[in-house]
Amino acid sequence: MSSRLVCSLSLSLLAAGSWAQSYPAKPVRIVVPFSPGGSTDVTARILAQKLTDAWRQQVIVDNRAGAGGNIGAEAVAKSPPDGYTLLLATTGVMAINHKLYRTLPYDALKDFAPVTQIGALPLILIVHPSLPARSVKQLVAIAKAKPGQLSYASSGVGSATHMTSELFRLMAGIDMVHIPYKGSGQAMADLISGQVGVAFDQITSSLPQVQTGKLRALAVTSAKRFASVPDLPSVAEAGIAGYESVSWNGIAAPAATPRDVIQRIQEQVARALQTSDMKERFLRDGIEPIGSTPEQFGAHIRSERAKWESVVERAAIKPL
Repeated sequence: MSSRLVCSLSLSLLAAGSWAQSYPAKPVRIVVPFSPGGSTDVTARILAQKLTDAWRQQVIVDNRAGAGGNIGAEAVAKSPPDGYTLLLATTGVMAINHKLYRTLPYDALKDFAPVTQIGALPLILIVHPSLPARSVKQLVAIAKAKPGQLSYASSGVGSATHMTSELFRLMAGIDMVHIPYKGSGQAMADLISGQVGVAFDQITSSLPQVQTGKLRALAVTSAKRFASVPDLPSVAEAGIAGYESVSWNGIAAPAATPRDVIQRIQEQVARALQTSDMKERFLRDGIEPIGSTPEQFGAHIRSERAKWESVVERAAIKPL
C-alpha cells in the first residue's frame, strides 16, 4: 500500500471520528410512523426530550402516519444516512409488514441500520365479565367446547393485538372469530358492551376498565409476570407453555449511516433509559426499558421476523 493511500485513509478515519464526536451539530428528527397520542408517539416524545437535554440540540418528533407505518418508514429509508433522520421502529414496520403488504416501498433489513431497542410492551388478555372464564385454561376450555362461537376484537388486521391473538389461538388449538376494528378505542368499546368477548390490549388502557369491573384480566403476554401487573400470571405460566408476544419499539437509521454515529446515538439512548424518571415513567406506561446494542437489536428483529412470518402463514392471513 502506498504512503499516499495510507495517508488518505488515515485522514478519512480522522474525519469520520471527528464527525461522530461533533454529532449532533444540528436538530435531529425522529420520524414516528403513526399518529400523535399513541404509545409509540408518547415513547418518542419522552425520549426526544431526554436527548435534547443531553445533546443541547433540538430533537424533533415528526409524525408520518399511514399504511401501517409504511409511509413514515419509507421517508426515513430515503433520507440522507447522516444520523439526523431516525425512525421510531416498531414490530409491525420491521418484522410483520413485509408479510402483510403485497408491496412495500422499503426493505426493513436492507434499508435500515438497527441502533437500539427502546422498550418491550406486553399486552394483557381481557374478557367481558359475562364470559365465565377466570383463567386462561377456562377460556381455552370454553372456546374448545364452542368452536367458532367466541369472537375476539383487535385494532385492525396485522396490528399487535391481532397478531398476539392469532398466536394465542394457534398455540391453544382453538377456533375464535376475528372482529377487526379501526383502532383500539372502538375495539375496547365493543368489548366493554359485550359485543365481543375476548381481546388482548395494552396494559395502560385496559387496567382502568379491569379495576372498575367492566372487564376481567386473565394474563399478561410477556414470558414472565410484568412488574406493573404482578398479580397477573403470564399466558405461559397460566397454561400455554412457551407463549410470548411482546410488542417493541426502537431506533433505526438509514442503512449507510456511519457506525460511529450509530454508536453515539445508541449510547445516549441507553443512558437515558437507565435514569430513574424514565424507568418509572415507562413502567407506569406498561413498558420495559431495554437499551440494547445495535447487534442485539438486529438479532432481535431477525428473530421476530421469523416468528411472525410463521404466524401469518399458519393463520392464513391474506396480504393487504
